[in-house]
Amino acid sequence: MTEPFPPSLLLTLCFAVALVLGLGLQFWLATRQIRHVAQHRGSVPSIFASTISLTAHQKAADYTIAKGRLGLLELALGAAVLLGWTLLGGLHALNQAVLAWQAPGLLAQLSLLLGFIALGTVIDLPLTLYQTFVLEERFGFNKTTFKLWLLDGIKSAVVGALVGLPIAALILWVMGATGPLWWFWAWAVWMGFNLLLLMVYPSFIAPLFNKFQPLEDETLKARVTALMQRCGFSAKGLFVMDGSKRSAHANAYFTGFGAAKRVVFYDTLLAKLSPDEVDAVLAHELGHFKHKHIIQRIVMMFAISLLGFALLGYLSDQTWFFTGLGVQPNMAGGNDALALILFMLAVPVFSFFLSPLSAQLSRKHEFQADAYAVAQTSGEHLAAALLKLYEDNASTLTPDPLFVKFYYSHPPATERLPRMTATTPAGTTP
Repeated sequence: MTEPFPPSLLLTLCFAVALVLGLGLQFWLATRQIRHVAQHRGSVPSIFASTISLTAHQKAADYTIAKGRLGLLELALGAAVLLGWTLLGGLHALNQAVLAWQAPGLLAQLSLLLGFIALGTVIDLPLTLYQTFVLEERFGFNKTTFKLWLLDGIKSAVVGALVGLPIAALILWVMGATGPLWWFWAWAVWMGFNLLLLMVYPSFIAPLFNKFQPLEDETLKARVTALMQRCGFSAKGLFVMDGSKRSAHANAYFTGFGAAKRVVFYDTLLAKLSPDEVDAVLAHELGHFKHKHIIQRIVMMFAISLLGFALLGYLSDQTWFFTGLGVQPNMAGGNDALALILFMLAVPVFSFFLSPLSAQLSRKHEFQADAYAVAQTSGEHLAAALLKLYEDNASTLTPDPLFVKFYYSHPPATERLPRMTATTPAGTTP
């Protein structure tokens, strides 16, 4: 009789095949994007020829190509690091080092998590520095200094420790103390933590990194308030964030949850858009709330997280899950942190192939929010605002269509803007 195929070897093979296929697909898509943008660098798309200069178009192309090339390097490094942590035994070695220093238990598991995060941060550091101080600097977007960047990093580490360590300790305790259904209680803790974070982040965490001043332009404030009232929306306040302190990129967003919702404008956005255009951008964001996109995403996050925790609950009891990914579990128990880390490393390798579905849903939501904004304000103003943001953020107007379908959470300008000025009734959902 033939020996049954060992589950650990099957997992190793599946993981390796998925990693190679995913990496190959990502490299192929990235190189398609680079080639496509380079081929269309010489001329502005005809529908934008009267509003976008050739210089701005070529800057966007060069910026996209530079980011794409850096992305190829990040892909190669990420794959090497992933293999190092898993099949080449890096996580096993780190776990053994922690156990040589500390007895098995909650403290050792927290130390393993901290060590994993710290080493990952150090590995990512060179590319992070290059992106901020070389690539973004070259195209005129970086406004931060090394001192401010370092201070942000220290603040992030402190906030991460103060917030992350207690929730990590609680989840690890739940995993070890609540029996076979620990995954359900851990999921409930994790979801409760995320909802709490949505409420406290705007008031207590975000101000540690940026200044948020109440919107002082009374005329603009009156317009924005009237628009929100017309749309049946209320917020805790209207704020301007000093985004120009770190970057020339512009944006506006809603933050918070429930009664803690805030409307935040980057100061760079207000400097670039007219009041009519600000109205249109805000109406787009209101469209997401009107169509309940935020609630849908939260519900989806709840469902996916529940499935993830249930799967982790099963895998964490299987020795082949550890050995198949290059780790020898602790014979005395206390493998919860190991299971968490391995799960976080392995799942993206397989879930990557579902990326087009998520991107397609997001683009559908953007079209719906655009249609709502056109119904409430003006399609011409929304198109003009978005075109300014495309230009100021050096977003290419000629992305590769297949790259768009796989990655883009927002529709490209060539698909998005013509709908805003079409002769169909305003507010019609595409």
